[in-house]
Amino acid sequence: MRWLIASVALNGQTTLQSHGWVVARQVCTKFNRVSNFEPCINSDPHVNQIAIHITFQSRIAFHVSHRPAPKTETLNSPPMEIDGNVLAAKSLVRFGVRHMFGVVGIPVTSLANRAVALGVRFIAFHNEQSAGYAASAYGYLTASPGVFLTVSGPGCVHGLAGLSNASVNTWPTVLISGSCNQSDVGRGDFQELNQIEATKPFSKLSVRASHISEIPACVAQVLEWAQSGRPGGCYLDLPTDVLHQKVSESEAEKLLTEAEKNRAKPEPYSISNSKIEEAVSLLRRAERPLIVFGKGAAYARAENALRKLVEATGIPFLPTPMGKGLLPDTHSLAATAARSLAIGKCDVALVVGARLNWLLHFGEPPKWSKDVKFILVDVSEEEIELRKPHMGLVGDAKHVIEVLNKEIKDDPFCLGNTHPWVQAISNKAKENVAKMELQLGKDVVPFNFLTPMRIIRDAIADLGSPAPIVVSEGANTMDVGRSVLVQTEPRTRLDAGTWGTMGVGLGYCIAAAVASPDRLVVAVEGDSGFGFSAIEVETLVRYQLPVVVIVFNNGGVYGGDRRRPEEIDGPYRGDPAPTDFVPNAGYHALIEAFGGKGYLVGTPDELKFALSESFSARKPAVINVVIDPFAGSESGRMQHKN
Repeated sequence: MRWLIASVALNGQTTLQSHGWVVARQVCTKFNRVSNFEPCINSDPHVNQIAIHITFQSRIAFHVSHRPAPKTETLNSPPMEIDGNVLAAKSLVRFGVRHMFGVVGIPVTSLANRAVALGVRFIAFHNEQSAGYAASAYGYLTASPGVFLTVSGPGCVHGLAGLSNASVNTWPTVLISGSCNQSDVGRGDFQELNQIEATKPFSKLSVRASHISEIPACVAQVLEWAQSGRPGGCYLDLPTDVLHQKVSESEAEKLLTEAEKNRAKPEPYSISNSKIEEAVSLLRRAERPLIVFGKGAAYARAENALRKLVEATGIPFLPTPMGKGLLPDTHSLAATAARSLAIGKCDVALVVGARLNWLLHFGEPPKWSKDVKFILVDVSEEEIELRKPHMGLVGDAKHVIEVLNKEIKDDPFCLGNTHPWVQAISNKAKENVAKMELQLGKDVVPFNFLTPMRIIRDAIADLGSPAPIVVSEGANTMDVGRSVLVQTEPRTRLDAGTWGTMGVGLGYCIAAAVASPDRLVVAVEGDSGFGFSAIEVETLVRYQLPVVVIVFNNGGVYGGDRRRPEEIDGPYRGDPAPTDFVPNAGYHALIEAFGGKGYLVGTPDELKFALSESFSARKPAVINVVIDPFAGSESGRMQHKN
């Protein structure tokens, strides 16, 4: 015996579900207020129920009793089946995916919905580029693959921006795209593209599930490859016909279990004792040693091991831009403010999780001494072979530094505060900081870059811990911010990175807010960088993410019209310069259109108020900071390239 109780409003509808609608009808017809009775077989053949739609003329409550269906009916029912969308969603959940980013449409909307139903938080974007940038930053911040979903053809192509950004920055990221029916390949199907070939240049691994039975193994494979060795981007192709194929639930569970069982376990790195001893010996004998670390060390969570190494040996350290915060910028051994001296004069450099690429001047003269000996710590043996350092240590940054610490502990050494090299670095850093503070101390209106940057720095410092995650992009804005803004905690700075990618700002903001919900996210953006993804402020508002976007509005790329007289010629010389935007643009009004908070500021007091109110609210906001169009320099610090 089972009771079903329903209560409906006047002229409303309700659905009764039972195994015997005849019994229900007999009960319901006793109520003369039933105006319509319509039996309807449940659309799911595996649910042993029949639905009865009843329209009531007034609110009533009633009971329906019925006899359970014979067990033979259940035994004869066909097995429950699921389609490729459900199996893909189940696979993602089984293998640890908790967040996804993307833009839905044909043929992946159902996949996104199914993933959400299974507990995945799906953050829907306006543009696949921003979704890809978000996934790549999420992979960096969490040390687990960031996953983003796109439609076929153009959607996949748009997603290549995020996939390639992930690969260049070596962050674990997986792009999943739907694709056309396999039987229609080559016939000009809707959004047809050979997406496997299109993604290969930017991917560690590109695979297609050609049958529903391959989905769990393919999902496991791309997630594993994205993280293994040197992290990077991977691609999974899910054809439309595969998403529509079906398997029984029991078969799906077997496929998931098998894929889980076959996942490779990472092999521990092994470093010979002789190499560790040699590295420690080089550091011990060095007259001017330097420790350099980058975002690879941040990804590896090497901050505690690095702090122990620095403080045990007394060796000055230099972080790359996204390595800032692994040790506080305010640390007494920080060489950031004495960078030129540190890299120009050091004789042994231990480089941890940072590549000797353009950001570190390739490790070559004239920026570096021609006699410097590099000890390169990298997870990739190929990277070490490419750079040809004095010696290389292959392995996870945290593990390698821990082994070095153990070796040093057995026979300790420390330069000490009075060591000539430490004093030289310290004195130069203090001198440069004093010069910078002298400039920062002036309130310049109309704003230059330094005055608002100082106010932002102080407002962030007042927040204490947990420190906000700072997202920075733009030419002058990012360059000045790198020197002025202070990082005190690990993984709290995201910028254009190894590839110098513009347009990452809003995607990174959203990733940071999702990955670190306890932290405020503060974006310091040039107006050009902001423009790439400005529409995603709607995404901030839709999900109510604690992100404050500060736009340095100087009216264009680098600022105003900076052309030389001889460059202003031709039939279109009356057009705005290629670097020009609409002057005094109301960027703050954009977020207001979606219900967020906007601020227009042009004085120190206005900026301080906007920062105080928006930081306290922890709600989506845009602060439009009007800057003198000629305050910065063309191409920032890379004028020699333009």
